[in-house]
Amino acid sequence: MNTKVTIAGVPFKNPVMTASGTFGSGMEYGEFVDLNRLGAVVTKGVANVPWPGNPTPRVAEVYGGMLNAIGLQNPGVDVLIERDIPFLKQYDTKVIVNICGKTVEDYLEVVERLSDEAVDMLEINVSCPNVKEGAIAFGQKTDALYDITSQIKKKAKQPVIMKLSPNVTDIAEMAKAAEAAGADALSMINTITGMKIDIYRKKFVLANKTGGLSGPAVKPVAVRMVYQAAQAVRIPIIGMGGIATAEDALEFLLAGATAVAVGAMNFVNPYATVEVVEGIEAYMKQNGVEDVNELIGAVE
Repeated sequence: MNTKVTIAGVPFKNPVMTASGTFGSGMEYGEFVDLNRLGAVVTKGVANVPWPGNPTPRVAEVYGGMLNAIGLQNPGVDVLIERDIPFLKQYDTKVIVNICGKTVEDYLEVVERLSDEAVDMLEINVSCPNVKEGAIAFGQKTDALYDITSQIKKKAKQPVIMKLSPNVTDIAEMAKAAEAAGADALSMINTITGMKIDIYRKKFVLANKTGGLSGPAVKPVAVRMVYQAAQAVRIPIIGMGGIATAEDALEFLLAGATAVAVGAMNFVNPYATVEVVEGIEAYMKQNGVEDVNELIGAVE
């Protein structure tokens, strides 16, 4: 039974990875999760300099998920290089670094800093809805997405995954723009912009007013968008959005994703990623599937 998948020439032992921002750089989860069981660990978004993030409160629970307006708080690329990459290299898993920025130059600086590091792929976050400086704009306009993707591709030594925003009218057009600019893969979806109001205090629950909705509530939207993008482009897609179980992950594979990422569920169940890996293996055995690649895009 084969669970290996390949994305942009990079082989993964199985199609399950962590979603950026929900797993730190793996250190926090090392005591719960055998990182060797995962196809890849995707780091929290990293910028060229440390970011303080947004004011608190910046997380709220809602029906079927959570809102977050963390604002990509991170210690910067220097700490990632000195601390996080060496930690992850102890494990037999691929390392994907998620990169955030406020300007194209910010992104390019991190891409160049990582060019000689032991990193397998770069995931470019142009779709975080909680950064006021306009990172979201890169992920909401086809020409801006094309421009930043092509500039990053000129500098990047590793394959480039563009993380798409669901907060758009036509996800297929965005996917095509990223592909045309040279993206090696897509990851989708990022969070959907949402809001929660405290009716007794008559105040916004999040200091930022809006936040990114993640968790099971977004899964049907995510599956639909992955399917639409898979119909529109030839490059591989990493599907995410509300995956809690192997059944959820299998929906994304059938819709056309080559791999999947588990996000918000890591906060609820630290073992979720490994349970998804084991569940996919069990499904394959039960249904006589010899190769996980047979499932990719197999929906009729």
